[in-house]
Amino acid sequence: MSGQRDSNELGEFLKARRSGISPRDAGLPEAGARRRVRGLRREEVALLASISTDYYTRLEQGRRRASAPVLNALAEILRLSEEERAYMFELAGKSLARPPRRTVQKAHPQLRRVLNELATSPALIMGRRMDILDWNPMAAALLTDFSRIPEKQRNYVWLLFSDPAMRELHADWERIARSCVAMLRKEAGRDPEDQRMAALVGELSVRDDDFRRWWGDHRVADLSRGDKVLRHPLVGELTLDWDALACVGDPDQQLVVWTAEPGTPSHDGLRILSSWAADTHHDTPQGRRGGSA
Repeated sequence: MSGQRDSNELGEFLKARRSGISPRDAGLPEAGARRRVRGLRREEVALLASISTDYYTRLEQGRRRASAPVLNALAEILRLSEEERAYMFELAGKSLARPPRRTVQKAHPQLRRVLNELATSPALIMGRRMDILDWNPMAAALLTDFSRIPEKQRNYVWLLFSDPAMRELHADWERIARSCVAMLRKEAGRDPEDQRMAALVGELSVRDDDFRRWWGDHRVADLSRGDKVLRHPLVGELTLDWDALACVGDPDQQLVVWTAEPGTPSHDGLRILSSWAADTHHDTPQGRRGGSA
C-alpha cells in the first residue's frame, strides 16, 4: 500500500487501544487524583514512545505519518498482538518490518575474569543502555545488592533515578545523573530503533521531571573516566575516581572500576569496606550473575 489509508481509521484504532491500557499495565505510577480518561493519556503514550505529545496527537488526528520505528514502539506500549500490529502497519500504509531481535547480552568472559580478580576495588560490567551485566562483591557493598533487583531493572540510570537509596548515596547526585542522561542520549543516537532504549527513556520521562527536562536538553557525552563523592552508611564519605575499560571482544560493554587515591581517608574506607564485603560474601550465598538484553 503506497500511502496511508483513511487516516481516521488509524487514529481511531490508536485511541481504542490506548483506552484499554491502564497506567499500571504500562508500568506508570498510579496518580492520586481521579483520571478523566479511560486508559492512557496521549501525553503518556508519547512519553513512553519517546516522541513529542504534538507528534502523537497529530498522528491520532491523521495529520502526521508514522515511521516504522514509531509504529513498533507503539505496538509494544499498546501491547498489540501480531495480528493487531500487522493491522496497524496496514492502516499506516507501511510494510510490516519487525525490528531485529537482539540476543540476550551476557558479560564477556574476559571481563568477568578481570572482575573476579578485583577484591578491593568496586567494579561493574555495563552493557548496552548502561545495563548492569555483572558485578563483584565490592560493588554490591558500595552501591546496592544487585542480586535482589529484578534483571530488567538492573540498569544504572534506572536505579539512579528510581531508587531513593541511590540518590542519598550520591552526594553529587545531580551532576552524576545529568552526566548519565547525556551518555544515555549519546548511545540512543547509535541505534534509534532500540525498543528497550525507547521503553527505558519513556518510563523515566514519565516518572521523573529531572530526567524528562535533562533528556529534552539533548546534551550528549561519551565519558571514559570521572569522579564522584559517595555518602556510604558504613564507611562514611568516599571521594572516588572511576574508569570505564572497553572490551575488545564486545564494544557494547565495559568494565567500570572505582578507586581512591592511596593514603587518603577514602582509600582507607575502601579497605574497610573490602574486609566487610569479604565477610558478607563468605557468609551469604550470592546469586550474582547478570543477563540484561
